[in-house]
Amino acid sequence: MDHTPSFGTKRRRTRSVRVGDVTIGARAPVSVQSMTKTHTEDVDATLAQITELARLGCDIIRCAVPNRKAARALPRITAASPIPVIADIHFDHNLALLAIDAGADGVRINPGNMRNREGLKKVYRAASEAGIKVRIGVNSGSIRPRKGLEVRPEAQHEEMADLMVREALAYAEAAEKEGLRDIVLSLKGSDVPTTIAAYRAAAARCDYPFHLGVTAAGPPNISIVRSAIGIGTLLAEGIGDTIRVSMTGPPQEEVGAGIAMLEALRLRAPVGPQIISCPTCARCEVDLSALVEEVVRRVQGLSIPVKIAVMGCVVNGPGEAAEADVGIAGGKDFGYLFRRGKKVRKVDASQLADALIAEIEKLSSGGDGPQE
Repeated sequence: MDHTPSFGTKRRRTRSVRVGDVTIGARAPVSVQSMTKTHTEDVDATLAQITELARLGCDIIRCAVPNRKAARALPRITAASPIPVIADIHFDHNLALLAIDAGADGVRINPGNMRNREGLKKVYRAASEAGIKVRIGVNSGSIRPRKGLEVRPEAQHEEMADLMVREALAYAEAAEKEGLRDIVLSLKGSDVPTTIAAYRAAAARCDYPFHLGVTAAGPPNISIVRSAIGIGTLLAEGIGDTIRVSMTGPPQEEVGAGIAMLEALRLRAPVGPQIISCPTCARCEVDLSALVEEVVRRVQGLSIPVKIAVMGCVVNGPGEAAEADVGIAGGKDFGYLFRRGKKVRKVDASQLADALIAEIEKLSSGGDGPQE
């Protein structure tokens, strides 16, 4: 499919970086990442989580490697993982070298917290020789205390973003001097304005692919809002090549949120049903929340990319969901089943969900399939 946003913005052109069998940059499809939340040394649990995330659509997985025990587990994980594995390293360059030897498809480092500069050079050279990528990540939280940054309140986002960009590009330049070209940058702020400002500024100054995210974005309900605004704004401007929705919650929710963002911007083709529903108002005479929950439950597992509308009244329902392949509009005693904005038949209120599912199954079996 065409991975240009549907509203006409061109994707930023970058160099191409391979991570296993996934390409980052060069206008390749935007990939979705997550991070295992198991102890990496628990190989069985870690692989089980990776397998589940891959099934849900995760393209690349990152595993924390905080110690040598975790590093020793990596060979078994990288050998059995269905998707590319990135080793997340902080502080100790020796762990990065062990991860490269273990077959990791890439390493993620923040050079700012690795004091051994000669060790960093060894990491860059080893990654280059192994043909794997290095993600150089900086974030506002790690820069501020190290620099003792004093910023003007009215310009804090711009000043912090500028500092993040300057540091990231300096680190990347040092890596290139050691022969490493497969570099991905991330510049995550803990707030949305700083994050957007940093990526915009970096986009004008380099051709590295970008890993997008808002760091420490919070629990799911908050993270989804912050990430959707931060990541979504940049993707809508054609900036960004791989994303991770950071949240204090299950990684499955991170992957689901990331995919939903890409689908909303038409940067990834839907792989299953898409449900739209109205917010309800005084015209609604049906328990729409319960009806939507039932439909969501009953369409789980379907692979057909059908667009489904569940609307609360027969006044505006069909018209408001005219682009849906199939839908229902509820009423107190009856409702309507409709296809692409046209009423198909009147249905008893208690049978609306059944009628909808039957129509979806008809589509799934090839009967007058969903619209393109």
